[in-house]
Amino acid sequence: MKIAQVSPLYESVPPQAYGGTERVVSYLTEALVEQGHEVTLFASGDSVTSARLVAGCDYALRLDANCRDRMVHHIYMLELVRQMAHRFDIIHFHCDYLHFPISRRMKTAHATTLHGRLDMPELQRLYIEFQDIPLVSISESQRGPLEFANWQGVVHHGLPENLYRFVDRPEPYMVFVGRISPEKQVDHAIAIAKAAGMKLKVAAKVDDADRRYYEAEIAHLFEDPMVEFLGEIDEAGKQEVIGHATALLFPINWCEPFGLVMIESFACGTPVIAYRRGSVNEVMRDGVSGYVVEDLAGACEAVRSVGELDRSACRRYFEQRFTAGRMASDYVAIYERLAQTRIRSLTNEATA
Repeated sequence: MKIAQVSPLYESVPPQAYGGTERVVSYLTEALVEQGHEVTLFASGDSVTSARLVAGCDYALRLDANCRDRMVHHIYMLELVRQMAHRFDIIHFHCDYLHFPISRRMKTAHATTLHGRLDMPELQRLYIEFQDIPLVSISESQRGPLEFANWQGVVHHGLPENLYRFVDRPEPYMVFVGRISPEKQVDHAIAIAKAAGMKLKVAAKVDDADRRYYEAEIAHLFEDPMVEFLGEIDEAGKQEVIGHATALLFPINWCEPFGLVMIESFACGTPVIAYRRGSVNEVMRDGVSGYVVEDLAGACEAVRSVGELDRSACRRYFEQRFTAGRMASDYVAIYERLAQTRIRSLTNEATA
């Protein structure tokens, strides 16, 4: 198939450090190319891909200090997509709802994966109006607030099978990877580790929106000698820090749409201790990939037995369910269905 992937421009594809959506777009794009599809990637100009790259801007916008209006570049990129739309069998958007007025009017088949939270009340009006837009969710849980939308399928994220190396012998510490924000609850991760008498390594970014929260409520917790703050880390850093940990802590306090770090941990063979929120029940297999718990007390209890889990079984669970090849195949099935539906619709319009 001739496939267009349209990424947000805030991070490169793949991102240099933190950036979940752009990372998934990269894994999907490369897997589709490997499966023999002709793929065009619309992304920032500093992206690295085996697909054809069409740049919406020169550099990832989050790292471009000279960019004052990020929306300008997205509007420009969407116009490039519109101009080139006739070249593709399917256009796959990953930039939320920004393109809806354009894609509604295109003749080319399209799909939109929603990567973020959907529980904001203001979204209801928008998605009621655009019920004709074909959507894909990244978990069943994510759909809850917008059950009426035009869902075409659920596709769980996947990683390249050899991206992370299995580590059989862990070291006596735990790890937290993600953002420093109220919904991620790094303070709970610190409390869990301290209760277990284990060191915690925190590999996380601090967004500008969370800076005040970090400085007021979290920064002083990193003064504890048992807590090591690493900042943002790249793929190699994740392999080292996650791979050698006894467990990854995922004590979220919100309806996480997916949680990419969980499957990154599975790939290393490192079990996860996660709070039962959002997609956790779908992604985890309790007692195999780690433990699903209700709260801080449950997490502290789980720490006592997490070292007894079979790390090779955790890795096998990743290989069975969360590879990029599986993700690409799931998407292709949706692409083919939508492309055929579009062809029939255009044929009917021509003969009417």
